[in-house]
Amino acid sequence: MLYRWVISLSLMLAWVASSHALDETEQAIRDAVRTAEDEALELLEQAVNINSGTMNAAGVTEVGALFAEEFQRSGFTTTWVSGAAFNRGGHLVAEYGDRGPRVLLIGHLDTVFAIDSPFQRFKRIDERYAAGPGITDMKGGNVIILQAARALAVAGALDGLQLRVVLTGDEESRGDPLDLSNEALIAAGDWADIALGFEDGDSDPTTVVTTRRSSSEWELRVTGKPAHSSQIFRPDIGFGASLEMARILDGWREALSAIPKLTFNPGLVMAGTDIDHDVANTRGEAFGKGNVIAKSAVATGGLRAISPEQIAEAERLMRAIAADSLAQTSAELHFEHGYPPMAPSMGNEQLREAYSTISEELGYGPVAAVDPRRAGAADISFVAGRVDAAIDGLGLMGSGGHTVDEIADLYTLSQQTERAAILLYRLAKGEVRLTTQP
Repeated sequence: MLYRWVISLSLMLAWVASSHALDETEQAIRDAVRTAEDEALELLEQAVNINSGTMNAAGVTEVGALFAEEFQRSGFTTTWVSGAAFNRGGHLVAEYGDRGPRVLLIGHLDTVFAIDSPFQRFKRIDERYAAGPGITDMKGGNVIILQAARALAVAGALDGLQLRVVLTGDEESRGDPLDLSNEALIAAGDWADIALGFEDGDSDPTTVVTTRRSSSEWELRVTGKPAHSSQIFRPDIGFGASLEMARILDGWREALSAIPKLTFNPGLVMAGTDIDHDVANTRGEAFGKGNVIAKSAVATGGLRAISPEQIAEAERLMRAIAADSLAQTSAELHFEHGYPPMAPSMGNEQLREAYSTISEELGYGPVAAVDPRRAGAADISFVAGRVDAAIDGLGLMGSGGHTVDEIADLYTLSQQTERAAILLYRLAKGEVRLTTQP
């Protein structure tokens, strides 16, 4: 009991000390966030209770309509981008202002929980925690975007910004074709000076994301010469598809595993006399016998890299190793590059430093850059290379994302909103200095 009292007193003293670093408008922003806590929680519960699994287009549209109404109440103009052309629910775009820095605020409407998932409803666990599908990933982040804008408006500080909010409907499973799926987001990136993402990052409020790795897929197909197994290794018979596949995968392991921040993973591997690869459902069947040299092999997997240059180097190495075929074998390698990397940049780091300073002045402590291996790909990756600076991971914190154990730490709802709102205010005032060189 004494320990808890000491901790509470320490936090109170930190808050009092920090509040002296805030100017009058910033204190008004903070007060507005705290006053609207119940309103924010009510909206969060409403959003979570609408199933918006990526393929539930009606649910994605319904959540979009909920947020569109809320943004309109706050003076934004909204546009709904139909997802019919890319087989998804659609995107919400909300815009405000015609002067000041151009800031893109990124969220998403969809979750990983299908319409028949048993995990469907917001549930309060106690004063601090609540569970629900998509509560942190990322309906909480969407609420933070809205509440930050409202706090700025209450404090009379919203008109110094040009804001464009893009809440996508296919972040968890990208629509196809990508150029149509990403059109609204990329257009916003070309318009913006700065991009802020409201994912939950690694769900640690002491970190933000300044770098995200890419997400690519690859498929390797290997062909060998079928024959009786007793003849394997003969120059005219060769080594078969199974051993050639093993050689290539192990060669990739040796060449790639020591490259910092780069990972590749063979998720599916099959070999045999006959194989049937169901590409759409990432499964398959194989037939083979111990006394027959395998004729065919296939492997599919993922590749993650920290920069376009790293992707290019990984692809070069993988192609070279695959092409160095054993006798009587051949290989075909195909890549499909999905999410690009959010590469490190000086602007990103300076934006993090400004955010960290704000956090300390609010009494929440410093904010470091998360290790990119602890944060997956996200919408911001498509625009990070188009703006002067970008950071992500500004959303609602918690644990268990993408599982039925997804839980939000509601104490971080106001904290994250305060930090984001004051960052926007300082951007509007020109207090955040960015060097745009890479």
